[in-house]
Amino acid sequence: MSEHKAGLTYSSAGVDIDAGNRLVDLIRPMVRATARAGADAEIGGFGGLFDLKAAGFTDPVLVAATDGVGTKVKIAIETGVHAGIGIDLVAMSVNDLVVQGAEPLFFLDYFACGRLDPETAAAVVAGIAEGCRESGCALIGGETAEMPGLYNDGDYDLAGFAVGAAERGTLLPRADIAVGDAVIGLASSGVHSNGFSLVRKVVERSGLGFEAPAPFAPVLTLGAALLAPTRLYVKPCLRAIRDTGAVKGLAHITGGGFTDNIPRALPKYLGVRIDLDAVKVLPVFKWLAATGDIAEPELLRTFNCGIGMVAIVAGDRLDAVTESLTASGETVAVLGEVIAAENEARVSYRGHLDLSA
Repeated sequence: MSEHKAGLTYSSAGVDIDAGNRLVDLIRPMVRATARAGADAEIGGFGGLFDLKAAGFTDPVLVAATDGVGTKVKIAIETGVHAGIGIDLVAMSVNDLVVQGAEPLFFLDYFACGRLDPETAAAVVAGIAEGCRESGCALIGGETAEMPGLYNDGDYDLAGFAVGAAERGTLLPRADIAVGDAVIGLASSGVHSNGFSLVRKVVERSGLGFEAPAPFAPVLTLGAALLAPTRLYVKPCLRAIRDTGAVKGLAHITGGGFTDNIPRALPKYLGVRIDLDAVKVLPVFKWLAATGDIAEPELLRTFNCGIGMVAIVAGDRLDAVTESLTASGETVAVLGEVIAAENEARVSYRGHLDLSA
């Protein structure tokens, strides 16, 4: 008589439903803390609800965005520092909403892994919740996918989905952007969440481990310094838009840098001239440039170089917009002006980035 084999279970195949339930219990209070008008931020159902009328909109246009954090997540995994990556996830989507003049309303996340560690996932979600609170949007749902065989144990990836709204007729960019309008920049907090495939190549060339002191910020480890979360520009930008009526366009400086992102906020017949001497280059970018021997045009098309958001502002209202943003805690630099597009290169530069140590 053949020996009876034990029956297979989902758990023996590598998926632990109990771990998923534990994660829900861990994150429930974090999610509740993101509640806002229109959403109670409860999780556990098959879908999240949002009431636009309760949020105060009368004739809204919905705006949606989705993104991830790229290979920055590999540094979080290797260092075991997970909270900030959740802020990055939120920032990459909600910053893309505000450039269209939209107020972020709600957020959903997708967490995929090889084997679910509830504590690690909860640390990530804690960052997501913090990013949602800082942006004024509710975390109303998400999905955790445990996929052994597709991801190695310890590995995970993230995606985020944000929906916002603006009253009809208030979307950005505005149609009245014109030659002579001012171009200003808001300081970034670091590399944000773009260009990390190149960042990791530079770290490899340097021979440093992520636990080593950061050459550009010795009080931090290299890993911690590179994991500085993406700055959230939502509330300062919405305040400037609403209080001054002078913000005509915004560009979130992500992959593609100045060169590819600023034209997305402009009519096809217009460009900008940027004074690179006005950019306060953060030490991390100076180190990346020197260690990786990265040329200035490559820096400008890969990284934010110290400017995470660009605003196009009515020239005669520059002071009012600057005062509003500064009062909200932003560091503002006047970068240049809108010009007629002279050729396919719609962003022209004068001067050079200060890359001296």
